[in-house]
Amino acid sequence: VGTLFTTDEDANDSHTYALSGVDADLFEIVDGILKLKDNVLANYEANSNYEITVTSTDSTGSSISQSFSITVTDTNDIPTALQLYSLRIEHDKDGYVVGNLTTTDEDTNDTYTYTLSGDDADSFEIVDGQLKLKEGIKADYETKNTYSVTVTSTDSGGETFAQSFTLNV
Repeated sequence: VGTLFTTDEDANDSHTYALSGVDADLFEIVDGILKLKDNVLANYEANSNYEITVTSTDSTGSSISQSFSITVTDTNDIPTALQLYSLRIEHDKDGYVVGNLTTTDEDTNDTYTYTLSGDDADSFEIVDGQLKLKEGIKADYETKNTYSVTVTSTDSGGETFAQSFTLNV
């Protein structure tokens, strides 16, 4: 978070630091540096602000306390899941819409683009967030009863999540 220092009229005085306050148990001071404890991750969506008080005590026992409000900066989070709301393709339906795609992401205002890869990606396209067979392509159960595709969701910050799907005719 930052380096702590104390202004003191006694130029050669040493200082020790102590933490208190609502969120003090999430932080530690190591060699004069205020930092989050190793097992703590700041997450803007969970808590965008922390409140602590730092007390500086000099070698004679004199002390001063200062309260700090630490603001967490929001960063783009990686999408964590991708759902396809159907894994079924109807037999002999040209351009059949398989289902809607939805991306799970802590950043609720993100927008997403989808790309296809995998063994059967050439048979499909994504239009308006829906996975569908390309126009002119019909699934024929007797010829091929499963298709495999991988959908990659890319959020507006450039982070990606990929999920493979097996589709049954």
